Amino acid sequence: MISLKRLPTLMHSLKARLIVSAMLLILVLIPIVGLTLNDAFKLQVKSASVKELKAYVYSILAVTEVDNQQLFMPEALLENQFNVIQSGLYALITVPERQHQALTSSTSESTNEAKQHSSFDAKFVEAETTKAATAPLIAEQQVTAGTKVAWRSNSLLGIDLSSAVTTAVHTAPAFPQPEKGQGQFSEIILNGEPHLVYGFSASFETQQVNEQGDEQITRFPITVYIIKDQSDYLIQVNEFNQQLWRWLLILMVALLSIQLLWLWWTLKPLTRLQRDLAAIEKGKTDHLAENYPAELSSVAKQLNTLLNTEQNQRKRYRNALSDLAHSLKTPLAVIQSQKDLSKQSFEQISHINRIIGHQLKRAQSAAGSAWHLGVEVVEVSDKLVRNLPKIYCQPAITITEDVDRSTVFKGDAADLSEILGNLMDNACKAATSRVLLTVKSIDSSLVIAIEDDGKGIDEALHSQIFERGIRADSYQQGHGIGLAIVRDLVDSYQGQLLVSRSKTLGGAKFELRFKT
Repeated sequence: MISLKRLPTLMHSLKARLIVSAMLLILVLIPIVGLTLNDAFKLQVKSASVKELKAYVYSILAVTEVDNQQLFMPEALLENQFNVIQSGLYALITVPERQHQALTSSTSESTNEAKQHSSFDAKFVEAETTKAATAPLIAEQQVTAGTKVAWRSNSLLGIDLSSAVTTAVHTAPAFPQPEKGQGQFSEIILNGEPHLVYGFSASFETQQVNEQGDEQITRFPITVYIIKDQSDYLIQVNEFNQQLWRWLLILMVALLSIQLLWLWWTLKPLTRLQRDLAAIEKGKTDHLAENYPAELSSVAKQLNTLLNTEQNQRKRYRNALSDLAHSLKTPLAVIQSQKDLSKQSFEQISHINRIIGHQLKRAQSAAGSAWHLGVEVVEVSDKLVRNLPKIYCQPAITITEDVDRSTVFKGDAADLSEILGNLMDNACKAATSRVLLTVKSIDSSLVIAIEDDGKGIDEALHSQIFERGIRADSYQQGHGIGLAIVRDLVDSYQGQLLVSRSKTLGGAKFELRFKT
């Protein structure tokens, strides 16, 4: 897992920004598309359900008859679900309450009259009027204010319509009350299950002749309700949701993979540029390759030009300093060869010679251009470990190595050789029999430690031994300028030079630290 503390650092990476942007785009866009498609599918399925309910309304109206203010319905409807008890598809017809009272009384009268007709007519009328005479049995069921149920399908048997509750946010009647000739759609909870309801209002008009012989138009308003269980609708929506989100998830993974591959391919030249710059820092090469895209090609050419210019300037600078050293040493050597030269003058000339050598070493340091230089530490340390025991053989000095062979000193090989050479030479002078060289990479820093088993350095001299001409008692040879050169070189690389007592060997310990 990525630490939150590292998040600001990661956001400084161009690659991280592009990857996060691509992921956010996909993770936000795909769910929005999914929700939009889901809502569109729901609307489509609901629209189809409304059209289906409208068709059922028209089928009910087609078989509805009104005669003499009486409602006649067939015993069985063409759609068999209306005939099966609690099938999930229901129909009912409501009339205004005043119309229902007239319907109840006229139904009773027509029933008595029907019994006095012929046998054929009696059978026909009795079948119809029997259906109409059932109105009083359901007269107590009121689905909307001011209306009564005049007829309902057989599928509604055993269902209490008064328990219907609307699912609308605002308080509204469970069964809609549309205007005449209009339809209205709603959703209700019936018997604990969600249902769709479509109501349509119509009015039957009949012409009758009154006792005076005048024609009279009578109206019989009704409202037809079709109720359907939403289980099929919910099943379709759930199946669609599962399929939709499954494929959107697959699409999301595919798009993320494609985006990552595309970013990898797009940023590959930058990765190669970074790798080439790292190779220059480690000293494995001295220039960048030329085969970069057009946007990076000019940058690579300018960097190569800068590198070549700096290398040429450093070379000319070193050559000039070398010439200066030779031009100064030759006259000094001639003066030192004079037989009548006093001892005091000889010491001063030797001191001048040492100062010239020290300043030339400082001037020749490549610390200012260390960013594109690099040398493996073992290339220098192995030579010193191999040669110093040959010089200090009386008594024999054993040099032990604990070196990480992958470590790199970001600087010039000559500077590293000067630093290690002085410190290891001093350690061999001070040691009784053993010298330990340790090279490791710790916390993005190159750490080099040189320890000996000699007497060590008095703590009071830790800061003085780096001054020119000051020599620790442990060192019986030399003029005390080597450590000053080491200190100046370490400072030029912005490193650290620490002196302490070795816990391993008991003598002096010099520790170098350079940032990598």
